[in-house]
Amino acid sequence: MSERDFLELDERFNRCVRRSEKVQQLFTGCRWAEGPVYVPAGRYLLWSDIPNDRVLRWDETDGSVSVFVPSSNYANGHTLDREGRVLSCEHGSRSVTRIEHDGSVTTLASHYQGKRLNSPNDVVVKSDGSIWFTDPAYGIDDDFEGHAASSEIGACHVYRIDAQTGECTIVADDFVRPNGLAFSTDEKRLYIADSGVTHLKDGPRHIRVFEVHGRELRGGEVFATCTNGMFDGFRFDDAGRLWAGAADGVHCHHPDGTLLGKILTPEPVANVAFGGPQNNQLFICATTSLYAVRLPVTGARRPAAPSENESTRSNP
Repeated sequence: MSERDFLELDERFNRCVRRSEKVQQLFTGCRWAEGPVYVPAGRYLLWSDIPNDRVLRWDETDGSVSVFVPSSNYANGHTLDREGRVLSCEHGSRSVTRIEHDGSVTTLASHYQGKRLNSPNDVVVKSDGSIWFTDPAYGIDDDFEGHAASSEIGACHVYRIDAQTGECTIVADDFVRPNGLAFSTDEKRLYIADSGVTHLKDGPRHIRVFEVHGRELRGGEVFATCTNGMFDGFRFDDAGRLWAGAADGVHCHHPDGTLLGKILTPEPVANVAFGGPQNNQLFICATTSLYAVRLPVTGARRPAAPSENESTRSNP
């Protein structure tokens, strides 16, 4: 392994990276790169350049980069729903939105009990179609990543949007600054980062894990604490290992929480996404740049949608 690109902390990390591979810079020129999502149908990657208020598009076929959304409402995190539509967390509009197949935009959530959300940050979609997102205050703290404003809700929570009714409910209310989130490969657990150290001295810089029970979360113990900076966005591979952005690169954690090793980058990492034709390319949003490295592991595949009976049983 190259000392420049990888740091092994546990011998099991050897199965997660390939010695011949290097971390490649695909693009630079951002002010704060975030929220990558790979779109298989188009063979491209989308990611946010939040302070520049744009979403960029990297074309896998020729390596070109173009502006996908020039005025993105200071979009941050993105994901795809089960129909391949792009969901976005917008700091500027303080909402979660969806780009329809015809190019129109639908607002999925902007308020909770009549009060505006803070600034949705990251979003995931469960196999039953429900949408789960975090809502810290980074987009209203100042005018760098959105528009400075006071929080109407007065706290930072994690929310769920029901697939059938569109109702937005709180599923976790004990975070300082909820940030990245992702379901385990079997969707029995939801992992959520708390980057509250940005606002509290000795505040949280960890990822917590919750058990998923239908519409509710239970538990919430600390899965891992960041050893350099704080955790931001993260994703799972097909073996249940967690790959998380941190100040010195991407940290790879075993399902038991052990830090196996790191992919080292010259800039702090905000978020990651698996993609590529074989789903084994890890795209890395790191401050001003988009990087990528090919791995001998593949990103977690989305579970099949539950049957009507299963959905009924899991959502009493």
